[in-house]
Amino acid sequence: MSHDTPPGVNNLPSILDTGIVENGQISFGNWRGDADVPESQPRQALPPSERVGFAIMGLGRLTLGEILPAFSSCRLAKPVALISGRPEKTRLTAHSYGIGNDSLFTYDDIQRLADRPDIQAVYVVTPNALHAEQVEALAAAGKHVLCEKPMAKSSAEAQRMIAACQKARVKLMIAYRCHYEPFNQAVSKLVQSGELGRPKLVEAINTQIQGNADQWRLKPELAGGGALPDIGLYCLNGTRAVLGEEPESLFAQMISPPNDPRYKDLDETFSFMLRFPSGVMANCATSYGAYESKDLRIQLEKGWITLENAFSYTGHRLRIGQRQGNHKTVNEWRLPAGNQFALEIDHFAHCILNDLTPRTPGEEGLRDQKLMEALYDSARTGRMIHLPRES
Repeated sequence: MSHDTPPGVNNLPSILDTGIVENGQISFGNWRGDADVPESQPRQALPPSERVGFAIMGLGRLTLGEILPAFSSCRLAKPVALISGRPEKTRLTAHSYGIGNDSLFTYDDIQRLADRPDIQAVYVVTPNALHAEQVEALAAAGKHVLCEKPMAKSSAEAQRMIAACQKARVKLMIAYRCHYEPFNQAVSKLVQSGELGRPKLVEAINTQIQGNADQWRLKPELAGGGALPDIGLYCLNGTRAVLGEEPESLFAQMISPPNDPRYKDLDETFSFMLRFPSGVMANCATSYGAYESKDLRIQLEKGWITLENAFSYTGHRLRIGQRQGNHKTVNEWRLPAGNQFALEIDHFAHCILNDLTPRTPGEEGLRDQKLMEALYDSARTGRMIHLPRES
């Protein structure tokens, strides 16, 4: 039996980012400002018969606009199946990517994937509240899982997902695309190299105007939070990645417009401070109500680093300021562009082919879930939270 919505969501078809099928085309209503379109950079690839076969679960805006097109830039992976609750849209999408009707599944069909050895991995791109149940089912079917961020609604769910994949001996990776993006990687390497001295301050901001009140990201039962887990997570995870260490304490505040029903139970604007054992202080801010800005800045002993559009798909601009002799210089680094989604998918495929642990495994997502729970605790109570040292 086919579902109009994924399991766990009843009578809510209008709030899922499922799109409208009309006259043989799929369209989406406006929910935020225009985003950059990832560039396609085809590279030398494995023969199709040797690539890892992916099923994509969930055919919303991100899948159709970014993830499926990114497979054309992959060299180790290929799309071989689709999983969705909208049969007409599934067939239309499959036709565009040369996927046969025998490789189209509903959310009730997950266990049938066990009989398809050509489907080695599944990319889960569904609302946050559904991740845990779906990942557990996919692991039981023997499939490796690449799961969109945020990993889950809670750390308890994240722990369940890790346990299920460990029990089934399949790999679990969280889709932190910025970890695989060349500019973000260059910033992390430069900071941790010590070339510019020790870092002292980090500033990270990720904001965008959130529109349509009917979308699932503004439903707490599906999203698990507001701006923080959706776009603020980039600031949190990005700061941890750049510094290569875990915070020892944090403090947070959140504000929601009292007269805006969209944010009755969600955070519209969220700011937080992280303190690290090395003495670095990070100030991060995110909002669904501010014009788009996605920047990262690090102040170090011997210079500064600014990455504009750090959390965007394209448009990165990396500048480094430092003193050289008696002069202050500002240099702009130019790096080859790369499709972040293709890079992360290929990384996961490489790990599957070579039995390696992904750069962003389930444990990375679990750590962020715990930190976000502490951030919400701080915002609600007004207290600074001291964190246990991670082993």
